[in-house]
Amino acid sequence: MTEKITKDDIAAALAVKTGQTKASAREAVDTILAEIQDGLATGKEINLAGFAKLTVQAQPEREGRNPRTGEKTTIAAKNKVKFAAAKALNDAVNG
Repeated sequence: MTEKITKDDIAAALAVKTGQTKASAREAVDTILAEIQDGLATGKEINLAGFAKLTVQAQPEREGRNPRTGEKTTIAAKNKVKFAAAKALNDAVNG
C-alpha cells in the first residue's frame, strides 16, 4: 500500500519550516486550497510554476451504458479539472 500525505501532514511540515503554529499553518494550507478551488470555479487557469497547471475542461454530454443491464443511458455534461504536471515535477518523480 502506498503511503499517504494529508493536509495535516503538509500543515505540520509548513509549521516546522516557518516556525508557525500548526493551527496557523493549517489555516494557510486551507486558504491556498480555497483560492485554487475558487479560481477554477470561476474558470481561471491555475499555474503553479515548477509544480503544475490546473485548468477546467468542459466534458460534453455523452451516451453510456449501465454495466449491470447493458441499457443505454445519457451521462450529463460536466466540467472536469485537468492537472498537467510541470517538467520539474515529472523530473523529480522520475529521478
